[in-house]
Amino acid sequence: MGKSSKDKRDAYYRLAKEQGWRARSAFKLLQLDEEFNLFEGVTRVVDLCAAPGSWSQVLSRVLIKGEKFGRAAWTDKQQRLKDVAFGVEAKKDDGTEEGNTSSNPPESAKAAEDQAPLQPRRDVKIVAIDLQPMSPLEGIVCLRADITAPSTIPLLLSALDPDKYDSKSQSITAAHPVDLILSDGAPDVTGLHDLDIYIQSQLLWAALNLALCVLKPGGKFVAKIFRGKDVDLLYAQLRIVFEKVTVAKPRSSRASSIEAFIVCEGFRVPEGFVPSMEQPVGAGRKIEGTEKPERIKTEPYRRVREDGITELELGSDEEEDDRRNGEQKDIRWIAPFLACGDLEAYDADATYHLPADHVSLDPVQPPTAPPYKKALEMRRTAGGMYGKTKKQIPLR
Repeated sequence: MGKSSKDKRDAYYRLAKEQGWRARSAFKLLQLDEEFNLFEGVTRVVDLCAAPGSWSQVLSRVLIKGEKFGRAAWTDKQQRLKDVAFGVEAKKDDGTEEGNTSSNPPESAKAAEDQAPLQPRRDVKIVAIDLQPMSPLEGIVCLRADITAPSTIPLLLSALDPDKYDSKSQSITAAHPVDLILSDGAPDVTGLHDLDIYIQSQLLWAALNLALCVLKPGGKFVAKIFRGKDVDLLYAQLRIVFEKVTVAKPRSSRASSIEAFIVCEGFRVPEGFVPSMEQPVGAGRKIEGTEKPERIKTEPYRRVREDGITELELGSDEEEDDRRNGEQKDIRWIAPFLACGDLEAYDADATYHLPADHVSLDPVQPPTAPPYKKALEMRRTAGGMYGKTKKQIPLR
């Protein structure tokens, strides 16, 4: 979590520390869940590029501990207050009754709020993967690995099913596929948008290839993307393996950022496709049944006829031929865009003035091994930043 002046005045930055989240990005996942109900029926999850662990923290508190947040918590609270008013008995997941009966209701609505039961799920398995080390979380299996490396698949399969995974089988598919795969990873941005978008798309492609090995049919895939001019081609490629693709922008994500999240639902494996990390999809391989027949293209040329008239042919391509024939090419596809988050909630682009009695809180979990650690040490050695050094560094 940053410590710049803008961060300190960011409502989500302060709320994350006040509510115990490791990073403000936790609100992005919570708002996506409010809109798409990502956690419904989910017990097996893989969190890619997980460090510092805010999304894994959300998974731990929602799936393992059974806590509720946002709209789900508000709806549950209203239902409990209604049950108190009408003297309705609360029931557990196994159907047994708990709490007070109608003849002896709680003394106040506050008592009903305090009696909010947790609803942990059974047989939950969550695996978090990142190149950077991550502080442990309750119920989360943390792996330090590279999602672009083929060697990561055996580690993931062993973490998902340690009792059933056979390292000698050479299989790269999970014995019990997962329900949901999340990826909040992004490269260190350079400021050159075209380069950043390209690197981010390659990171997304690596996450997708890993998802093809362990995601169950009908599963969900959520990943961060950078929206650029050619992002519709990415949507079309994702449509090959998912029934529904939606672009979402949580309210906690700054509108000035090109960041968005692609929510893919209804995973479907194309017929004849075999997942492989050595030869990932999109790296020169075609999925059988998805390619179109080759068309004859004409090259541009220029010639002078015997009567002195110059003929000029500009050539033709597939897109032009399809327009002439009245056909529509199924190569690019525009995904629907959806803004997530309560419109009455905070705006991530706004910086709110701090109250006079504001006390700055330390981050819940500082980075354990940040890549900029060496730069910070060099700055301290120099005595400060922006040239305000306490001692001069000799030139060599």
